[in-house]
Amino acid sequence: MLFLTFFLGVILNAIGYIPPGNINLTVVQITITRGIKQAVYFIMAFSCVEVLFTLGVMRFVQWLSSEIKVGDYIDGVMVIMFMVLGVITWRSRKEMPKTDYSNKDSIRYGLLMGVLNPMQIPYWLFVGTYLISHEWINVGAISIGVFSLGSGLGAAIALYGFGRFAQYIQTKFTLNNYVLNKAIAGLFFALSAYHIVKLVYVHLIKH
Repeated sequence: MLFLTFFLGVILNAIGYIPPGNINLTVVQITITRGIKQAVYFIMAFSCVEVLFTLGVMRFVQWLSSEIKVGDYIDGVMVIMFMVLGVITWRSRKEMPKTDYSNKDSIRYGLLMGVLNPMQIPYWLFVGTYLISHEWINVGAISIGVFSLGSGLGAAIALYGFGRFAQYIQTKFTLNNYVLNKAIAGLFFALSAYHIVKLVYVHLIKH
């Protein structure tokens, strides 16, 4: 049973990081501008925080879903976060990338992004509620802990896949820092616009 719980954590969180978002786009950017080694340090640090993040959300998933309108807050936070990331990336598009990076910098960046990762909250609210209500996993401390460990591994696998894909694309095409940052900044702005449209539709049009 615990193996199935661990396996569910791995698969479900890996799937959760497939759609474009602030984390996987950051991994792509780090891989191309700093190299796969720095991306791996980022992923390892991020995945450690992801274990704690999943543990916290899964422990309070039912209370959060019933007491707080999480979706509205998350959309608002994501508008700001994607806009800030887009501006930062756009402003750095003409900067020359460094040739040497500190491993500690990538680890600190991974820890920071792990903490500032509200996009996964609605995902785990939906998935967590479904798993618990259908008794795919139980709410015991050991089961939730094992599930969270699997979640961290799933995030690491998915993000490492993004890093390797970015490395492959880089070897096949000539990607400079200017073009890359413009493209990623554009994606960040597009994701911010999506959440703005979603909020407008839900609160002004739908009602």
